[in-house]
Amino acid sequence: MLRSRTTATALLGLVLGASAAAPAQAAKPANPCLVAETRARLLCPDLVMRKPFGLGIDPLVRPGRVVLRAGNSIDNVGLGPAELHGVRTSRSFMRGRQRIYRRRGGRIGLATGARLFFKFIPGQRRYWKFLYAARFDLWRLNSEGRRVRRVKTGPKVSYCLRDLKHTRPRLRRSPRRFVYPACNTSSATRRVTLGTSVGWSDVYPPSYPEQWIDVTGLRGCFAFRHIADPLNGIYESNERNNAATVIIRLPFRPGAQRCGRRAAAPGSGDGGSTPSY
Repeated sequence: MLRSRTTATALLGLVLGASAAAPAQAAKPANPCLVAETRARLLCPDLVMRKPFGLGIDPLVRPGRVVLRAGNSIDNVGLGPAELHGVRTSRSFMRGRQRIYRRRGGRIGLATGARLFFKFIPGQRRYWKFLYAARFDLWRLNSEGRRVRRVKTGPKVSYCLRDLKHTRPRLRRSPRRFVYPACNTSSATRRVTLGTSVGWSDVYPPSYPEQWIDVTGLRGCFAFRHIADPLNGIYESNERNNAATVIIRLPFRPGAQRCGRRAAAPGSGDGGSTPSY
């Protein structure tokens, strides 16, 4: 017990002093939101990904290929905002530092390895977005409905992190109005702050650029999975609930997918389902 208490106290001192300058190659700090003693003093975020929705084939994205579109929503169901402060390091990148707020006021800063990217969106403009905020992947299922091999990944990895929709207004500490606006579009800015408040979501419809995965030539049953923060650039109070899965049969047809009731997802914390589209 003494050793455990000493370890937790040392970690608390480390993270509460994390705003001090650190060497460029410093090791990634431990996640204070996963240690009971430090978590009790912090308002940690918790990102969850809703299941892919609005699935449909788009024949126009890549002529001669078959791509499956889907919308998604990254929700913050934690006690505090998921916030990144970016500082410019080059023409197209910023180094991100996570800010976690204390229950009694103030905040800490953690160099989690997050990066921001000045992302060009076709038909629009460039936006400062959180790089590797999410990942789309497709897994082949065996006869028992278990994932056996990842066969595809999608191109969408960058997200604004913003308060777009107030999807869970009843959550404690959820602000009534948005706090984090749309992505910054300035090519001259040196610093930006991105975030998603408690009870708010960053939502992208199926029609948004890169909201797809290439399924050309694939046949059978697959797990289509969306994962929030796959590289752990944002520390959370629960790191095991970031993925959401739907089970589909390819070639894709709307309606019942006829792939059984559930796909196993060992270690990821997400479930599978076979809905009708």
